[in-house]
Amino acid sequence: MKLGMFVTIFTACFTSGIFLPLHALGANTIDLQFDSNVSEELRSQVLDDFQLMQSVVSTKESPLHQEIFGKIDGTNYLSWFQTRVKFFGYNGCGGGGAVACVKPQYANKIWVTGNYTGIDHPQIARLMTLYHEARHTETNNDNWPHARCPSDFPYRSIWTGKRLAGSYACDSTVYGSYASASVLLNNISKFCDSCSEKVKQDAKLYSDDQVNRVVDADAIAKLKKDFEI
Repeated sequence: MKLGMFVTIFTACFTSGIFLPLHALGANTIDLQFDSNVSEELRSQVLDDFQLMQSVVSTKESPLHQEIFGKIDGTNYLSWFQTRVKFFGYNGCGGGGAVACVKPQYANKIWVTGNYTGIDHPQIARLMTLYHEARHTETNNDNWPHARCPSDFPYRSIWTGKRLAGSYACDSTVYGSYASASVLLNNISKFCDSCSEKVKQDAKLYSDDQVNRVVDADAIAKLKKDFEI
């Protein structure tokens, strides 16, 4: 089993859902169906976080962002997510250091774990995790599987502090979940006109962490070019 932010679990399970629309976002909304074991507190947090995402406004974006996500625009961000994720659950995701996961046999669904809810991270970091997992729902891209981190990989999970060396917690392509999350947050940190300084600083911090998960030399070069560094 590959553990990390993406965990593939082939145990059959079914959790009854409760339909709850994303409210207070005007005409452009996301409809998420939450499993019954998702607490009211977590539901409210998720909905509040997407309010931030919808508020994002910018007049420019990097080439990779345009290719992966399109324009930096709140409505676009919600649409991108909604086409990939419609169901939201709470699950252990196989244990280990998992923060969230998808299970490929369950289309358009993501789960978060106790590491997501029990460890305090900024709002933009929580969104990063959700968009990371949304990328993993793309069955047409083999769910963008992670690469194994080198045995001497020096970095630890920014979320849990878990050692990552030797685990499937890295990317070998700019289109993987860690790399694309880094592109997303780097663009928000540099180009978001509507974001507070704190949001942009948080986005930069977590983007810099996620880009460290990319271990392929060609992919690293493409990201550096896109980030203009």
